[in-house]
Amino acid sequence: MADLNLQEIHDTLVSVAFEAGRMIMSANPSEGDQGTKLNSVDLVTETDKAVEKMVSTRLRESYPSISFMGEETYTPGARVGPEPTFVVDPIDGTTNFVHAFPSACISLGLAVDKRPAVGVIYNPFQDLLFTAIGGQGAYMHRGAAAGHGAPQRLPLAKNPTPLAGLGSALVGVEWGSDRHGPNFEAKAATFRKLAASPSAEGGGGAMAHSLRSMGSAALNLAAVAAGQLDMYWEGGCWAWDVCAGWCVLAEAGGIVVGGNPGVWEPELDGRVYLAVRGAPSGQKEIVEEFWAVMGDHRLEYSV
Repeated sequence: MADLNLQEIHDTLVSVAFEAGRMIMSANPSEGDQGTKLNSVDLVTETDKAVEKMVSTRLRESYPSISFMGEETYTPGARVGPEPTFVVDPIDGTTNFVHAFPSACISLGLAVDKRPAVGVIYNPFQDLLFTAIGGQGAYMHRGAAAGHGAPQRLPLAKNPTPLAGLGSALVGVEWGSDRHGPNFEAKAATFRKLAASPSAEGGGGAMAHSLRSMGSAALNLAAVAAGQLDMYWEGGCWAWDVCAGWCVLAEAGGIVVGGNPGVWEPELDGRVYLAVRGAPSGQKEIVEEFWAVMGDHRLEYSV
């Protein structure tokens, strides 16, 4: 990584993100522009494809020696290698974008040695930017493209509170596009256990404060980094969904572990994740409590 100018790469990614944001905001995802991949809820639009083409063109022109992995040009079975690689989701939250729900973003990550090194997440609907460089902290900037205000260091709380357990946690979750079979059943069962009262019939639950679904893995991770969510559990997303957010979260003092019990060092493209915000204490304990809630359930997704 010594020969990479991470600050310069960061600045380029921010510029690319703003350009992508202008493309997204000028688009009109009409019914004719939409297509599906896995099923009727796994959406793709012409804007996804156009944004990725712009991003890949700009990054390859600026950094021809750095590899590129993007959602819309992904080759099944490909893995993030040790070489420097841009890991890109042109629109994370396509379903939100199609419905004009303002929780969608572009996610631009740089991985080195299979670990996130730079992360840039930009939500153009709210002009909200999250950025991080390995070893240099994480930041949130409201009104970023408009030049308003100044970046705020993450987490937003100057003195984050300890994690006291699932009973006082706000947990990010997503249904995803896999709506049947063992993974769907495992998610549904775990959601129930997280939400249910300890005295609920059929087995008590953790009675978390609540569950939230932002519809974007990158924005869920950014919210954990900011301290707005305590945790985020996900299975079925991809490296391009999490690379940038993982970097932002790690630089904000948070951790990413496996979404299945016992996995403390997940791979970037492992597809099953549990993210926990930065805290002076309680990270390990709340992870183990979450894994206990899962019981015998496991999420299994192939690359």
